[in-house]
Amino acid sequence: MAQFPLMPKASAIWLFENTTLTFDQIGAFTGLHPLEVQALADGEVAANIVGQDPILNDELTQEEIDKAQADPAYRMVMKKNALPKAKKRSSGPRYTPISKRGDKPDAIAYLVKNHTELSDAQIVKLVGTTKSTIQKIRERSHYNIANIKPRHPVELGICTSEDLNKALEKAQKAAGKKEAPKEEIKDDAAADAHSEAQSA
Repeated sequence: MAQFPLMPKASAIWLFENTTLTFDQIGAFTGLHPLEVQALADGEVAANIVGQDPILNDELTQEEIDKAQADPAYRMVMKKNALPKAKKRSSGPRYTPISKRGDKPDAIAYLVKNHTELSDAQIVKLVGTTKSTIQKIRERSHYNIANIKPRHPVELGICTSEDLNKALEKAQKAAGKKEAPKEEIKDDAAADAHSEAQSA
């Protein structure tokens, strides 16, 4: 995968102002079209952009510039960034801002009351709580139970409607509820057929 400077236009401006590189070479390094580089050089576009030194930004070496200036066919290579890559967030309960944490019991109360098909593990993942807290709210032994009011977790911003719908769908499949309506339809059809046979 090709890498380009963080600020390609600013880097392009610095390169054509401070080197003898061709528009093609600058375009190849910055990811810009050579005609766009020419337009920048002519001041036709982005006139307010200040040039940024890609050497100071740790994106290019002077050695690469020297090689490119000596050979118009040479294409400069981006310097490998020494900064560590951002770690991917591990899956698990989502982070809840401190301002929202007081709303968690209300969200749990809502789910326990209105979605009994959800398992405690699913509620833990949706709300970012513990099974003991869910149990206390279910048994009404929570220390703040008098002030807990069931409120929708999506409206509180604790989870997304997409996450909630996925959890409900998974719970319904586990409970076999999705198959029940189909079986009823089949039974009704069989009953109709049976009654028609008797009337004949």
